[in-house]
This record gives sequence, C-alpha cells and structure tokens, in this order.
Amino acid sequence: DHLAIDVTDLMGYSMGGIIAASLLVRHPERFRSVIIGGVGDRLIDRNGGRERTDAIASALEARDTSATADETARGFRVFAERTGADLAALAAVQRASRGGFDPQKLRETTRPVMVLIGEGDTLVGSGDGLAAMIPGARLVRVPGDHLTAVVQPALKSAAIEFLAEHSPIPAR
Repeated sequence: DHLAIDVTDLMGYSMGGIIAASLLVRHPERFRSVIIGGVGDRLIDRNGGRERTDAIASALEARDTSATADETARGFRVFAERTGADLAALAAVQRASRGGFDPQKLRETTRPVMVLIGEGDTLVGSGDGLAAMIPGARLVRVPGDHLTAVVQPALKSAAIEFLAEHSPIPAR
C-alpha cells in the first residue's frame, strides 16, 4: 500500500509460502499470480501443527542448539542462521495463530498459482494434495529437501518461468 502498488505477483517460501497462501485467500484481488514455495500437503491436513511449530520456535529461541532433540527444528535453526534471518522474528511467526487462515479457501482462487517444492521435502508433505485443491495450480518439484531446495538454481528458474508466463512485466 505504501508503494501504491495495487496488483503484484507474490512468492513466499516455507513460512513465507504460508503467508503467501494466506494473503491469496484474504486479498486475491491484489495478486496477478502467486508462488507458494516450500509448502506441501501438511498445510491442508495440519498433521503435527502446534506441536511442530512450537518445537521449531523453541529451537529458534534456544541459546544452544545441541540441546534441541527435534532434528527438523534444529535444521530450521541451522538454515535460519545460515541465511542471517532474525531468529526471534521467525520464532514469533511460528508461535503466531496466523489469524485463523483456512487453507480450504484456496479452492476458491482464480489466480494462477504454482506450488514449488523440493522433491525430497518430507517436512511439509508432497504438495500433490495442495496443488490438486487449487484450481489450475501447477506443481513443480526441484532437487533438494525443505532446507536445500530454496538454494537450487532449478527453483529460481521455475519461479522466473512462471512469472514470465503470468506477469506482464518484461524479463530483463
């Protein structure tokens, strides 16, 4: 809003992918296309929900990650540190209720959507069910798991290709 941009393309990965899905449901008129990255079927089946996010938040807040028993949560912490992320902010996002976002509302979207996921991402689920519930969604798998797919050149290429197809902005 502060940039006076009425309609844009949106991409988010992992927590950002959940936020992108939530924004798509709440404000579909604001987006030409949306890429939901690093988010799979667990978004719709909610397996492990609060327990999983609390473990991740605790790992992000821990002074010493060696005390974190949950391997996935420890992996999130390592990834966040490598990318220079704000650990406290990420922990707060994990603990937030996210405003009661209902992923089933994704069934109503008319915007072009790509579900972009690592082929070895066991953390979030395969993405098949999520892509199937979104009308016309494209499912793209790239090499890697949840923490390594985001740095794969194939992820960047897939995103650029999708945006070039759905965005009127010419590629440079």
